[in-house]
Amino acid sequence: MRIPHLLTLLLVAAALTACSDITRVQKSSDPFYKYEAAKEYYMRGQYNRAALLLDQILPALRGTEVGEEALYMHGIATLNARDYEAAATILRKYYTDYPRGRFAEQAMYNCGVALYKSVPEVRLDQTATYDAVKELSAFVERYPRSTLTNDARSKVFELQDQLIEKEWLSAKLYYDLGTYKGNCLGTGNNYQACITTAENALRDYPYMKRREDFMLLVLQAKFNLAAQSIPSKKQERLASAIDEYHNYINEFPASPRRKEADRLYERYSPQLQSNPNTENSGA
Repeated sequence: MRIPHLLTLLLVAAALTACSDITRVQKSSDPFYKYEAAKEYYMRGQYNRAALLLDQILPALRGTEVGEEALYMHGIATLNARDYEAAATILRKYYTDYPRGRFAEQAMYNCGVALYKSVPEVRLDQTATYDAVKELSAFVERYPRSTLTNDARSKVFELQDQLIEKEWLSAKLYYDLGTYKGNCLGTGNNYQACITTAENALRDYPYMKRREDFMLLVLQAKFNLAAQSIPSKKQERLASAIDEYHNYINEFPASPRRKEADRLYERYSPQLQSNPNTENSGA
């Protein structure tokens, strides 16, 4: 039999006052008593304790009048306790189980926030960043008029900047590695990998702030690739590099960095009509 609400609150208050930890509360077999204790811990900012109790009693509360609220509070308590991956899982379960629930909008937003807070620094694997972008973008699409939408959209842009930076570091690394000597195949290079990585980033994020950086890197890599190519491939690659040069100067005609592009063009464009008879390294 459920203890009346007021009496439950009095018992909870007495237990929390008399006991400095949650051992006494955990020993109770009454899930509603534990629920009130969890709420009290939550209000006090003791989120780890609130989450611990809620995790224990959620199965017993499912289908009751407090089951929905308990699940949402569990997610927020876990988020505030900085267990971000677990919080995202709980909050996603809430808005999946209660798509029209009282806290569905907040749950989906905070699921995205939890994933946003879990992203690693830019040099590490960015799978979590992609997950956060997907979640927050889904929130913006589902709740376009929400008061939380602008913040969610801002976080998406911030995360996309991080993904772009990751692509930049990868492309630049390939470029800086330049040529290498293989065991059996002679000399090779990383310029094609640089070009592919940078062009994929330009396609995926056409309006990014680093657009000029990526375009100039592609231009430099294409000229270097052409310079190290065997004769049968050199003309085609030079033509591609020169096309890239014109793309760059058309988009950034007054850029202070145009001189870098002009130097490459002036150095290599005269070779476009040449027909060398000796092979360079076998790139």
